[in-house]
Amino acid sequence: MTHQLRLRVCAVLATALLALSGGWAYGAPARDDMGQDIETAVQGVDAFWDAHWSEFFTETYVPPTVLGEYDGASADVPTCDGEPLADDNAVYCATTEDYLAWDIDLMRDGYRFGDGFVYLVVAHEWGHAIQNRLDVRLRTIDSELQADCLAGAELEGAARDGTIVFEPGDVDELRTALVLVADKTPWTKVGDHGSASERVDAFTLGQQQGVEGCLPSAVADDAES
Repeated sequence: MTHQLRLRVCAVLATALLALSGGWAYGAPARDDMGQDIETAVQGVDAFWDAHWSEFFTETYVPPTVLGEYDGASADVPTCDGEPLADDNAVYCATTEDYLAWDIDLMRDGYRFGDGFVYLVVAHEWGHAIQNRLDVRLRTIDSELQADCLAGAELEGAARDGTIVFEPGDVDELRTALVLVADKTPWTKVGDHGSASERVDAFTLGQQQGVEGCLPSAVADDAES
């Protein structure tokens, strides 16, 4: 793993069915391999929106705060709107607090199946932050799958910008992770987020069609924040 921004995602989209800032509030994670991947995912997704927001929406792009890692089993777990964050979860707090956070155990468990998992978590929660900045007409009913779609658009867009390098293998790794941890954590619960295949399809749609492909078709041409 180099220190350049990267996500090892398979570039062959035909295999999709077999597959799938704001500054840090308390400082970037330690620079072990997983910490580096999390940090570069944050930087890459934020850089994409900073560069391209105005191509899709009006107003000014304002990134969310990145709270980063937390321990859901600890006594001092962070809160969102006064409620403690759930164990083994990743969240976007959509109140005026406007932050992203992820349980460290969730990231460690997913990372065992490949580094692409932590990129998806970061990009997915960033997708929710983007949804929260959009006119309600631009949000879909299946908000979790729209966030997966935006994750694909963000990461693919960063790759086109040259800040992320695609390598073979991670789409398969990511699907394996989603299947194996499905329903075992709040973040991967099928009833909330869709099945592994649905999530992979949504992610791939974002890769193939970009941000516009993630918006309701009736209003995609008139996108505005």
